[in-house]
Amino acid sequence: MDQTTIRRRLQGLRESRSVNQVELAEILGFNDRQTLSDIELGKRNVAPDELVRAAEYFGVDSGYFTDPFELAGEARFSWRKSSQANDLDSFEQRAGGWIATYRHLSRLKGESVNSFLARVDIHAKSSLIEAANEGEAVSRTLGLGDVPATNLATVLETKLDTLILHVDAADGISGAACQLGSLNTIIINRRESPGRRAFDMGHELFHLLTWQEMEPPHIEGGTGTSQRYRHIERLADNFSAGLLMPRQAIESLMAKSPLPKNGEATWAAWIKDAASKLCVSGPAMKWRLVSLGLLKKAAAERIEDASLRLETRAGSHSLPPQFSRCFVENLGWGIEQGHLSVRRAARVMGTTVDDLSALFTEHGLKTPYDL
Repeated sequence: MDQTTIRRRLQGLRESRSVNQVELAEILGFNDRQTLSDIELGKRNVAPDELVRAAEYFGVDSGYFTDPFELAGEARFSWRKSSQANDLDSFEQRAGGWIATYRHLSRLKGESVNSFLARVDIHAKSSLIEAANEGEAVSRTLGLGDVPATNLATVLETKLDTLILHVDAADGISGAACQLGSLNTIIINRRESPGRRAFDMGHELFHLLTWQEMEPPHIEGGTGTSQRYRHIERLADNFSAGLLMPRQAIESLMAKSPLPKNGEATWAAWIKDAASKLCVSGPAMKWRLVSLGLLKKAAAERIEDASLRLETRAGSHSLPPQFSRCFVENLGWGIEQGHLSVRRAARVMGTTVDDLSALFTEHGLKTPYDL
């Protein structure tokens, strides 16, 4: 591990524990605060015995400062989860290991880990219509095509260098946005329905695009969330709606199959068909029609969401491969080059050596070791 990361982790831990430089300098055996200040400014390296003393003082393993396959308070996560989700801290630690591994191996390969994400002109006082319009503009700029949901993950990876990870998340966790320095990651629960996965991806993209202006909470929609944060979440939802269901795409559907004139059952059938063609959920399509002024809100409220659902959860036949191809390729390269052992790779992925082999097979890649 390079000294830059070590000093950042040391400083981050000191600040998170509300320990001032004078206190920590004394613990590390320095004569004055200036020595620790020089370390945090990158003017002096940290000696191994000093790291050991710091680890003992803070009650962490010494690998906390040096392990490149773990994150140590460096990343910022924003999770979408329901109230019944359990043990989020443990899952976040696992996710941090995946992202840290990708970053470390990419650097060893000499590849950039700098995601390219332009900012969008949306702020906390923006209207929901403005957010939806911005989503449409981003969809056009990225060239997401006639069915944006089917192209979104690939485009984010190839054009914006954003890491997309489809994972088996714990129940109640839909996904997350994560910023690790200049590396942006979107985590998606692959066991959600396809329409939900795409909408969550658009929602998390909004947070990455507006993070500096409107940093999202660690847990979206959690208890005690302020009115400001609730509005930001609605902005994210409307951005995602515009991104995945742009007006032009809906007008194209209307040209082939005109909107019904009345009747909840007729409307429900049209909405379900349109949602299926754009690979989004029926309820999302319904409220997008309302926002475009194509369906009155009162009429929409009479159409029960249950009648619009295409499926509740994805079947095994439609699950996307775990993680992503670029992530698994990176992992295979690291094993082949000896940068991490097979067993270490399996631990990072939270699986067995045999199941790790299945991960490569799932992506059509050769297993980089003999079973």
